[in-house]
Amino acid sequence: MSDNYEGLDPVPEPKSTVAEVSEAVKGTVHRVSGAIEAGRKPGMPLSILSNIAREAPLGSLLIAFLLGVAVARRR
Repeated sequence: MSDNYEGLDPVPEPKSTVAEVSEAVKGTVHRVSGAIEAGRKPGMPLSILSNIAREAPLGSLLIAFLLGVAVARRR
């Protein structure tokens, strides 16, 4: 039997940990940005929230503060 492995795929080089983490972060950023853009389309929840915050910024801030207090007290 010959030790000649012609025609077989070469062994792939192992990726560094930094390269793997970088690829994972890029993929996550791509998915999250796609979800945000989809949510900003007219009639979608992020679009509605941004319109409310634009029209009544102090009221929106008060509601966000109260929600934060309510969530913090549950923990």
